[in-house]
Amino acid sequence: MFNSVLTDLPALIAAYGYGLILVMVMLESLGLPLPGETTLITASIYAGATHDLSLLGIIAAAAAGAVIGDNIGFWIGENFGSRLLIRFGPRLGITPAKIKLGQYLFMRHGGKVVFFGRFVAVLRALAAFLAGANKMPWPRFFVFNVAGGVVWATLYGCAAYGLGTRVHALAGPLGFASLLLAAAFMVWLFLFMRRHEARLEQEAERAIPGPIAPR
Repeated sequence: MFNSVLTDLPALIAAYGYGLILVMVMLESLGLPLPGETTLITASIYAGATHDLSLLGIIAAAAAGAVIGDNIGFWIGENFGSRLLIRFGPRLGITPAKIKLGQYLFMRHGGKVVFFGRFVAVLRALAAFLAGANKMPWPRFFVFNVAGGVVWATLYGCAAYGLGTRVHALAGPLGFASLLLAAAFMVWLFLFMRRHEARLEQEAERAIPGPIAPR
């Protein structure tokens, strides 16, 4: 199905325009295996070649889809994520202290995760859910979510529109470089957490005293 969607994507964009862009980006933001980012790039190339769609409309549709999808993901995480972590986390080695540590880290660095997560495939699907599950205040989440969605849609849309078909030559190397950077960050974060986990858990306990409770 995924390959079929990719093959028919230009025709689908020509037929359904901005609505397709919004829906694809929104569903990808919810974690579904759909080519939201590819739809944004393809639509921008199509607009540059045919002028049947406006670049501003494409950016607006992609940004709106990102914000709507992420806010649904945040709501799911806020209402069900912490309960699932508390109930099933111990079976996976996720202790109450580690859950509280996640909440503490999102208190301090949640804005960065939400903003830059829009540019990394895995985080694009998970950051909003994790923000909700870790009790990041919604107004703060919303500000960084909108900023990330608008910057992401503008950068990718303008690059694809300006470069035309040459963007495909860059997509592979850029995607591979993004993957390497994300992997390097995850390794660094893992090593940092292993080395400082006890101290960070103590800081989290001071910042969020008492037992954890699901919302």
